[in-house]
Amino acid sequence: MHPTHNTLSENIRAQSVELLNKHLAAAIDLHGQTKQAHWNVRGPNFIALHELFDKVSTEVESYSDLLAERARGLGGAAQGTVQTAAHNSFLVPYTLAVADEQQHAFAVSGALAAFGQSVRDASDLAADFGDMSTADLFTEIARGIDQQLWFVESHIAPS
Repeated sequence: MHPTHNTLSENIRAQSVELLNKHLAAAIDLHGQTKQAHWNVRGPNFIALHELFDKVSTEVESYSDLLAERARGLGGAAQGTVQTAAHNSFLVPYTLAVADEQQHAFAVSGALAAFGQSVRDASDLAADFGDMSTADLFTEIARGIDQQLWFVESHIAPS
């Protein structure tokens, strides 16, 4: 941990930085997964999904910045390389052979849902160990992810 005048204890800050870096890795992975869908989607609704996946990836990338900047603000290091993200992400790997628009929408919605659940859990955990600001950050991200999930799921044909 780097020296800081932040008044949270070093123990709380260290726990928060670890939690933030766990989600930074997954956010970087999620960004890559949404770009994969953006680049490779095919089907009658191509342009709508192509543009949607690009917007989702932009939103997710902004969450990466929030997570990394909070880790740094607490005196920690942001571990945001692609290699670190690939090693530490808890998301299911994206299948590269997907081309069908419904398969992409299903895969992206699954990744968004998994990330959303994890950030909700992280909010509770950060609150439990006494870092309400980090808990609030995770809550903010969860709201945004839920909205992106809604947008993507709106393109999945009802079964």
